Amino acid sequence: MGRGYPAVGTVGVLVGPAVLNAREEDEEGVGMNMAEGDTLIAVDYEIFGKVQGVFFRKYTQTEGKKLGLVGWVQNTDQGTVQGQLQGPISKVRLMQEWLETKGSPKSHIDRANFRNEKVILKLDYSDFQIVK
Repeated sequence: MGRGYPAVGTVGVLVGPAVLNAREEDEEGVGMNMAEGDTLIAVDYEIFGKVQGVFFRKYTQTEGKKLGLVGWVQNTDQGTVQGQLQGPISKVRLMQEWLETKGSPKSHIDRANFRNEKVILKLDYSDFQIVK
């Protein structure tokens, strides 16, 4: 509809103006798939420590759904848990803190790596899945 939004491939370059324009549009009542004016982001994660065999994936899925996030979680052959989070930046930040500090009751988290964070215009997933 010609509102001057950048092409998807240029979002990384034009994050400032794109976010500003999106918030201005939200105030006018024309949303850009943003909850309460909160920018949508995607971020990949990998969690190290005692995170397999302790229901870490199930607790991650439950916490992600509780926060209204979408994405996925899976075990790796290296004994870590990895996945992707997508949703409003404030909720993703809460989930990142949960992944770094809490996890499942019987887990022990040594460290959490987050990478490839980017602003997205829409969610790529419809729910939060455990990948086998």
